[in-house]
Order: sequence, then structure tokens, then C-alpha cells
Amino acid sequence: MTSLLGFLFALTALAEFFAPPVSGHAFLWLWEVSSNKFLTIALLVLFAALEISKGVVGFINKKTNPALLMAVCFAVIILFGALLLLLPRSTHEHIRLSLVDAMFVSTSAVCVTGLSTVDVAQTFSVEGQIVIALLIQVGGLGVMTITSFFAIFFMGGTGLYNQLALRDMVGSETFSSLISTLLYILGFTFSIEALGACCIWFSIHGSLGMTLHEELFFSVFHAVSAFCNAGFSTLTDNLGNGAVLYGHNWFFIIISVLVILGGIGFPILMNFRKVVAYSVRKVLWKGSEEQPRPRYIHLTNINTKIVLVSTALLLVGGTVLVAVLEWDGAFAGMSTEEKLVQSFFTSVVPRTAGFNSVDLTRFSLLTILVYLFLMWIGGASQSTAGGIKVNTFAVALANMRAVIRGENAVVLFKREITPDSVSRASAVVFGSIVVILLSFVALIYLEPDISPKGLLFEVVSAYSTVGASLNVTPLLGSASKLLIVVLMFVGRVGLITVLMSVTRQRGIRRYRYPKGNVIIN
Repeated sequence: MTSLLGFLFALTALAEFFAPPVSGHAFLWLWEVSSNKFLTIALLVLFAALEISKGVVGFINKKTNPALLMAVCFAVIILFGALLLLLPRSTHEHIRLSLVDAMFVSTSAVCVTGLSTVDVAQTFSVEGQIVIALLIQVGGLGVMTITSFFAIFFMGGTGLYNQLALRDMVGSETFSSLISTLLYILGFTFSIEALGACCIWFSIHGSLGMTLHEELFFSVFHAVSAFCNAGFSTLTDNLGNGAVLYGHNWFFIIISVLVILGGIGFPILMNFRKVVAYSVRKVLWKGSEEQPRPRYIHLTNINTKIVLVSTALLLVGGTVLVAVLEWDGAFAGMSTEEKLVQSFFTSVVPRTAGFNSVDLTRFSLLTILVYLFLMWIGGASQSTAGGIKVNTFAVALANMRAVIRGENAVVLFKREITPDSVSRASAVVFGSIVVILLSFVALIYLEPDISPKGLLFEVVSAYSTVGASLNVTPLLGSASKLLIVVLMFVGRVGLITVLMSVTRQRGIRRYRYPKGNVIIN
């Protein structure tokens, strides 16, 4: 593969050393292809992906801590993205981006957060916005998913330990399904984003005063940003821009659907594929003489049930609460249809896409509390969303219910949850509260002139990789911006993963201490 890339790079140099052939010459097409800048960009991206994949495999060969490997990969991509955003072509003419702002925006994009210290539309050129979109895509898919795909599919020769380690990182159920899992993840992502981009284009075509190329870029950018739960927009004032806020209900519904699909997670989408495939085969079996295969008793697994039920409850509950609280408040002046759409949209985006339509500072305190709660929970595990995850929240609630009832096991949907899942859920909930409180106190010390409500909102938004803000982000100083950068990084990689990456793993203890009963409550 490296040799082929070298040959293609040499081919792109033809246009630099040779004049274009005359019209009709047999090699004119070769010169035109070699001089195409998009070919050069594609080759550079592919070369970078392969080099990163080699580094991943090299680390795995050394049996590096997987948590450390993931954290390092995210950090490297963030640094690389910041350097790209600092290039003169990434910003509009006469605009100079500071290193802190470049690092902030890069972290926000890779961690699919959406917070920005600068106006994306007014600061970044088309090239800069493309860089942001690519960073969002890498962050949404997951650095390990992309590097694992290149490492196995293109490089080959990976050992048994490598493939087992990569299987655990991407969440594949079996060793044999590793490649298919990676392909399904990539296939689902690009298919949903492509369909979403088409729907967005139809919903805004001819209504925003853009050229066809601008409409297509707008559609693709927002489809990627929505599915990856990033919340970045190329419009000033985000989706609260007057050009789209009124008369574009279908646009907000499409964005909401993309956010939901990205937030339920790849394992759930793959379980959907299994259900659909089985249902189709079942219909075909009825019309054939072949003996049908054994019937699945539990076609949808427990994670799918937890995510779907929790997501539905949060969406319905959030929509109703926002509608009741803001019907004659922040949504005053809108039609009934627009109020219903905006209520639904406002209950979707906190989990965890940082889009905003109505200025959040217009919301009442009760609505802000609902928003904070939804941001803290976030989306599903192994999805593009952040937060503590609905899986974690559901297990923690089930554990509390079991304690209250005096039961000796935690049960959800007639399935006993393993002690490891219960303890991990408790650690995630407790750890998130500690990090949020400590960061909140630190921001109050660093920014005494900013409202504590705005600072708390900023901390929860950053840690949950939401990207919503009460217009506080541009007011932060350099130290506060770096603190938010750390919060976004920890929130995306995962608090437990970050702590495991810097802690020596003791492994399974071969002995047990005598049990002691601690008085609780």
C-alpha cells in the first residue's frame, strides 16, 4: 500500500515539472488528473491515516494500555487539527487565530462538542470549515474505529493479539466479526449522513439565498455535524439565524432525527439491522419449502431495549416540559406548529448536539434546569453522543430501585445486570458529579465577573460534549478556555478511560480479604 501511495504521489508531481500537453494529446487526461488538487489532498489524508494506523499497531504490539492508546490518539488528532486551523487559508483574510482558540475549536470538533470561542461563519474560510467537518467526522466515528479499519483492511499482517485488542476497542461481539463490524459502522455513518444531507438540501433549497454549491456544502456540513452530535453550524448565531429559524420546520425535524440516530449508538443500529434481516428472512421462509432456522427468542438485546426506552422517555418528557415552560415565553410569537417543532428540537439537542435555535438566555430557570439534566445524561454508550450515557443512568436507577426493595440483584427487562456494570455505572455517576463541581468552583475563581449560572451551564455542556452555552464561551480567559478544553477531552474520551490510562492496572486479584459490613444511611 505504501508503494502504491508513493507512485501516486510521484504522479501528482507531473504537473509541476511538465507543461500541459496540447489539446487532443493522448496523455492530456493524465496531466489533468495529476494536477487535480483534490487528488493530492485525498492522498495526503490516506497517507496520514496509514501512518497513524502503523503507530496504533505498533503500540498494540507493545501491549500498551488500551485506555492510554485511545487518549493519546485523540490528543494527537486534536493537536493536528489545531495546526491545520492555524494555517492562513483556514481563516478569512486579515483574521489571525490565536493558538488557544485554535486548540479550543479543534478539541471541540474532535470531541464533537460544538463550543466555540469564535464565530465559525465569520472566522473560518471554506477550507477551515472543511477541516472542522473532517475533525467532527473523525471524532464522531472514533479515532480507534478509523485507525483500526486502516490497520486491518489495508495493512494486513496484524497478529492475533492486535486483532483481539482492536476488537475490544470497537465493541465487536466476536473475533470473526471484527472487519464486518468496522464496515457496518462506516456504512451506517456515511449512508445516514448522505441521506440526511439530501433531505436537508431539499428542505432549504432556494430559501437561504445561497448558490447551489453553497447549499450542497451547507447540507453536507450540517448532516455530518448533526449525526456526529457536534452542533457546529456554518451560520452566524448557529441555527438561531433568522434565515432558518422561521418557516423551516422540516429542516429542524431532519436535524433532530440525525441527532437521535447518532445518539443511540452503532451497536443499536447494528441490532436494528439484525432485526430487519431476520424479519425479511422470516417472510421469505414462508414462501419457500426450505426448513426455517431456529427462531430467535431475544432478537433485541438488553442494551437496545435500555437505550430505546430511555431515549423515548427523555424525548417525550423533555418535549412536554419545554413546551409547557416556554410556550408563551421563549417561543412567543411563533405559530403553534413552530412551537411544537422547537419544543421537540430543544429536547433533542441537549443529548448531546450543541445546536441552538432560540437564544438560551431567553429560557426560564426551570427550562435551564431541564436542559442541564438532559445534558448530563446525554446519549447512548458507543455512540457519537456524550454525557454519562442513558445506559449508565438506567443501571444506576435500577440499582437504587433494587436497594429500596431489598433485592439482592439488579434487574432490567428480566435480565440480571452484572456487578461489574453496576459498579462501573456508580463510578461514572459519582465521578461526573465530582469533576463538574470541581471545574465549576475553578471557573468561579477564574471568572468572578461571569454569572455562576452561565459558568455551571458551560461546565456541564463541555463535560457532556454538548456545545450549548449561555453566551459565556467568548468571554472566557485563556486559563478558563484551557480548562474547558480539558473538560471536553475528558468528556469525550471518558473519565474512567482517562483515569485508567494514567493508573497502573493491577489485574485480577488472586485472593480476597475478609468481608466487612459498612454502615450506610
